[in-house]
Amino acid sequence: MLEQVLQTIEAGRQQSLAGLTQLLSIPSVSAKPEHKPDMQRCAQWLAAQFAHAGLDAQVMPTAGHPMVLAKNQHQAGRATVLLYGHYDVQPVEPLDQWTTPPFAPTIRNGAIYARGAADDKGQVWAHIQAIAAWHAHGGLPVNITALIEGEEEIGSENLETFVRQHQDDLHADIAVISDTNQFAKGIPAITYGLRGLVYMEVKLTGADHDLHSGLYGGVAPNPANELCKLLATLHEHHGRVNIPGFYDAVEPVTPPERGEWSKLPFDEKALLAELNAPALSGEAGYTAIEREWARPTLDINGLTSGYQGPGAKTIIPATASAKVSMRLVPHQDPLKIREAFTQTLQDRCPKNIKLEITCHSHCGPVLVPRAGRAMQLATEAVETGFAAKPTLMRGGGSIPVVSLIKSVLGIDTLLVGCGLPDDRVHSPNEKFDLEALHSGTRTVAVLYQKLAQLKG
Repeated sequence: MLEQVLQTIEAGRQQSLAGLTQLLSIPSVSAKPEHKPDMQRCAQWLAAQFAHAGLDAQVMPTAGHPMVLAKNQHQAGRATVLLYGHYDVQPVEPLDQWTTPPFAPTIRNGAIYARGAADDKGQVWAHIQAIAAWHAHGGLPVNITALIEGEEEIGSENLETFVRQHQDDLHADIAVISDTNQFAKGIPAITYGLRGLVYMEVKLTGADHDLHSGLYGGVAPNPANELCKLLATLHEHHGRVNIPGFYDAVEPVTPPERGEWSKLPFDEKALLAELNAPALSGEAGYTAIEREWARPTLDINGLTSGYQGPGAKTIIPATASAKVSMRLVPHQDPLKIREAFTQTLQDRCPKNIKLEITCHSHCGPVLVPRAGRAMQLATEAVETGFAAKPTLMRGGGSIPVVSLIKSVLGIDTLLVGCGLPDDRVHSPNEKFDLEALHSGTRTVAVLYQKLAQLKG
């Protein structure tokens, strides 16, 4: 039966690409209120695709954007798989840096370019196509529940409430998420670790309105000046984060992991070429892979203050703000890091400036078991789908639902992604390699057959 399923996937490559093009054309930007109708439309479109693939699919309301919940006819004695993904995408700005419009999917250089191509619509679509191929040959060999949310890119504010309210519907033996990368083209991977996240916004206020810099310069407090000085204190010279207690719970990289990672074909010159940057940066004393996968970071994600239009406007701005993210590693507690960050800024901020600090989102780091039956079955599936044995790797990003699934539903997650490191996720000209789409579809089709072995 599996061979027939794989033949159906092979024969349907153009049809699959046409469907993905439709999905990527929907501007489901969860962060922007004006796209709320597009969010609803995208959820409805996905529900229809799951229904076409033989699942009972519903669009479920939340206090924010809707969830898509889809299930096949569950049968006693079979393994149950929980599939998670998200249909919302990041904002597209800066728009002028896109070669082609972000919601007009375009094929070039063997990839499809559009916002959400790799994160996460393309990878969700691979699962839908695999499920549809199984449906064409009698149905999946496992029970499946698919949960596709619309708020992952804005912190999944309503996800935990939904999961707790629908625990019975979401009960499973294993969860599967495809929102991660291969190590490199031709080197597929299964991810076993993810960094956590604390995302903060800092706002400084001086006067209650902008001031003439000639009349008030040297007298009135300048929030822009003070914000620059404040943010500059958050790193030491050699790249370490300068927040008391920040590293207290950091778990060192184990010697076996360091040995494994050192054997991976990491090409620093290729990375620099991809970045078009003169040199890498980061915490001294660690390799680039170690800094990305196993060391915590603090990064300024955005700065706003004063006049930024054409020409000159000589003012002292009334406000200045920054958005700051911190990526966490085991066993850092996001709540403790949030408190340490807040306390540090309160201690260092001058008293003639008003300080406001907001936490937009946080989630804990994740390590999933590297051994066990499910991981072995996933390894076999990836090897069949990509015709290459996968490596085990950590990822530098965050997927908050992984820890939520473990804490609320009590199940582990297989992170079986098919994107590439250079897919420009969250950036202009995001793409998804077409061979990755095809191999990923093959992989998850095989994975569903393999996971049937978890029962019986």
